[in-house]
Amino acid sequence: MPDGKNANIAAFVISYPTGPMRIIVRYFFRAVRLILTPFMLLSEKLTTPKAIARSEEEQRAAEQAATKLALYQYRACPFCIKVRKEMARLGLPVEKRDALKNPIYRKELQQQGGKIKVPCLKIDQENGQALWLYESEQIKAWLQQRFEPGSVA
Repeated sequence: MPDGKNANIAAFVISYPTGPMRIIVRYFFRAVRLILTPFMLLSEKLTTPKAIARSEEEQRAAEQAATKLALYQYRACPFCIKVRKEMARLGLPVEKRDALKNPIYRKELQQQGGKIKVPCLKIDQENGQALWLYESEQIKAWLQQRFEPGSVA
């Protein structure tokens, strides 16, 4: 009797389409993505909040700290959009690296971060090591803890 994990894998393998059906499913989801992408990006543009107000000195410090950050992302990924909106709200000019369109960024993400998954925030730390955060909620929490006015950085 297979354990739970193997049973799930077996169920997936059995139910995953093969042959011509697999191609149809693949193109169906590509078409859905093609149709939804412009709407998702327009929605992001219309609903992105304005940056919070900081003094000039505080904003300069936040911008300087943001130079140590890079967001590996896909343009139309809903979780990436959520992180980008938080960065905009916090007024952070973080470098965005499209791991879908740029094979160099994709390779960095896999070799240095350990997996190809977005969103991923690379944080260059003072000790020269990089910290890689992968979950959108974890990234947002880290950004809020570090950059929210009145937070302890």
